[in-house]
Amino acid sequence: MTQGFSPDRLARIGQVGRRYVDEGKIPFSMVQVARRGEVVYRDDHGLASVENNRAIADDSIVRIYSMTKPITSIALMQLYEHGKVLLENPVSRYIPEFADMQVLIGGSAEKPITRPAARPITIKDLLTHTSGLTYGFMEQDPVDAIYRQKELGVFTKVDFSLEEGCRRMADSPLVFDPGTAWNYSMATDVVGRIVEVISGQPLEEYFAENIFEPCGMVDTSFHVAEDKHDRFVDMYTPTPDGLFRVDITERSLYLKPPTYTAGGGGLTSTMDDYQQFCNMLVNRGQIKGNQVIGSRTLAFMATNHLPGGKSLNEMEQSLFSEVAMAGSGFGLGFSVVLDPAESGSISNVGEYSWGGAASTAFWVDPVDEVSCIFFTQLLPSSTYPIRRQLRAAVYQALND
Repeated sequence: MTQGFSPDRLARIGQVGRRYVDEGKIPFSMVQVARRGEVVYRDDHGLASVENNRAIADDSIVRIYSMTKPITSIALMQLYEHGKVLLENPVSRYIPEFADMQVLIGGSAEKPITRPAARPITIKDLLTHTSGLTYGFMEQDPVDAIYRQKELGVFTKVDFSLEEGCRRMADSPLVFDPGTAWNYSMATDVVGRIVEVISGQPLEEYFAENIFEPCGMVDTSFHVAEDKHDRFVDMYTPTPDGLFRVDITERSLYLKPPTYTAGGGGLTSTMDDYQQFCNMLVNRGQIKGNQVIGSRTLAFMATNHLPGGKSLNEMEQSLFSEVAMAGSGFGLGFSVVLDPAESGSISNVGEYSWGGAASTAFWVDPVDEVSCIFFTQLLPSSTYPIRRQLRAAVYQALND
């Protein structure tokens, strides 16, 4: 037994991703499982570039997209611990343009009909995705179309700053009154801007000083440095004819520092780096002798904060989420398991997690002190149920 895992059963974990690779559905599969900070299983299989027959490597760099969100949320809650921000504070205290927000009640993207929001957006609304903000890539509401017109929340690099992006969001109507529903959104980008305003530092500089360096995350950044270009991987989307490459390593915009540092989805990272972040979470905020976030603060973040203890199913207005909505709530930057039976996946109450648009995912189980990270590069993340299949594979191997 290795940390309570059965050696004979561990190999089943890698088989989940390997099947998808061998069937030509994803370019590669990287999965890593750790318990109490010790890696008990690692499996890498497939190609970093299918066209160039370049194999995936231990230190390959991937786009983690929304797995950036927990990092940004931790950053803001560090400032909370310093008494520099409260959850009930209005966002307009830090970004004045968010005062006097309007809510869409009819019309179209070209001629929206609005009314004043019932109350201001708060910091807690941002962290729980109950702010009324949205994403441009979702096509379910006229506000989404307004975002696309303003180049907000789309899968292309933009030439304006995070500060300007927040102005554009503030100048757009809300999907609903703050605190009344759940909608996956650009709220964590706004959280990143608030970190900049309070700390007086650019977001990447704050991350490096307060999270990356204490955790030992040496390859996580908003762009891929020149001396690491050969470690960066291609990204794909499925088509009837097979995988189609949508971001080519040699021409990727990630090779240069971005103008817009998206706290909600802009980071690139490696398996080993994100494992350090997960080890910190499993170890109640501590790693390498550094208390990155207080243990009580982290436990507070990993508690369901949706109004009235409701689940995502009861609160959602979004058709998209990086986790199954049934049986899950939402904390301050993570989804949280409320009812494993209702969720349909083996887990423990209190497990928290999130994923990224390129089908990456992680979860932390504070009960069994287990973490799991999965990397591939396939847009969109809703294409295959790999994450749920991995949960079954991981927990079937845990025998203590």
